[in-house]
Amino acid sequence: MALNPYTFLLTLEKRAGFTDEDKALLQANADWGVKVAPAMTNHFYAYLGRDEEMNKILHTGEERIHRLHETFIQWFQEMFTGIDNWGPAYADRRWKIGLVHVRIGIGPQHVVPAMATVIHEVAKELQVEGQSEALKDSLSRICMIDLAFIEQAYVEVSSAAVLQETGWTEGLFRRLIATGARSM
Repeated sequence: MALNPYTFLLTLEKRAGFTDEDKALLQANADWGVKVAPAMTNHFYAYLGRDEEMNKILHTGEERIHRLHETFIQWFQEMFTGIDNWGPAYADRRWKIGLVHVRIGIGPQHVVPAMATVIHEVAKELQVEGQSEALKDSLSRICMIDLAFIEQAYVEVSSAAVLQETGWTEGLFRRLIATGARSM
C-alpha cells in the first residue's frame, strides 16, 4: 500500500481538473498569495481554536502555535508557486504535511471544515480586491488536492499499522473493509 506522492498528485490533478492554466494563474498571482497568507492563517487557526479538542492540540506551548502559523503561511504560498511547478517536490511536501497531521492528531473531521473556512475567506478577499472567479476556482482545486493528501495519509498510516500488527495480506484487509462497509 506504499503511496508514491507524485503519482498520487498526478491522479488528483486529473480528478480535480487542475490544469496548466490553473498553475499559470496561481503563479501569476503568487504575490497576492504572499500578501493574504497571514490573514488566511489567522482565519484558519481562529476556526480551529474554537474547537476544544483542536485548541488543546494547537496550544501545547507558544512555540508550537508560532511554528504552525509559519508552516501554514509557507503552505499557502506554495499553492501559488507549486514549489517545482507541482512536481515531485510539491507532492513529497504535501505527503509529509499529511503525515504530520496524522502524527499530531489533527484528523479529517478538523481539517476539512477548516479548509472550507480558508476557501470561504479567500473568496471574500478575492471579491473585495476585484480578483477573478477563475483564481478562486484554481485555488479551490489545489486546496482540495492538498486536502486529499492529508486524508490519504490517514488511510495509508492506518492500513499499514493494521497490516503490520496482524500480518494480514493487503487483499485480505481490503476484503474485510469491504465486508465491514456492506454490513453497516
